[in-house]
Amino acid sequence: MSKLPPIVMTRLDVQRLDRVLYALEAPLIVLESLESEIVRAKVVDPARVAPDVVTMNSVVRFRDEVTQREFILKLVYPDAAGHTGTISVLAPVGTALLGMKVGRSIDWKTTSDKPIRLTVLEILYQPEANGDFHL
Repeated sequence: MSKLPPIVMTRLDVQRLDRVLYALEAPLIVLESLESEIVRAKVVDPARVAPDVVTMNSVVRFRDEVTQREFILKLVYPDAAGHTGTISVLAPVGTALLGMKVGRSIDWKTTSDKPIRLTVLEILYQPEANGDFHL
């Protein structure tokens, strides 16, 4: 695995994710993975996050470099996951995408310890860039 790229999260996303972490009974490895990402993130005010950063409720086009498959998914909180076109922030891919910038890649492992490499290609919708701070 290569060095993890820098990530950015909004203060509101961090506050909401902290509540998710303490309210869920998920496998410890899943919770620790998300918590590690929160700890290493640069936290910014939602109004100051760059429009090319994946935030919660962003719709992201990304590629799995191992399979060369492209996906378009909305990064959501666990209670909104399970619908077509969504990925939970607690899923390995969701955790890996959070805070990433367009053009950056990240090496990550799935829950089955399979290595993946994701590249963020485009953000089709970011709540903060559209003034949707309530999402």
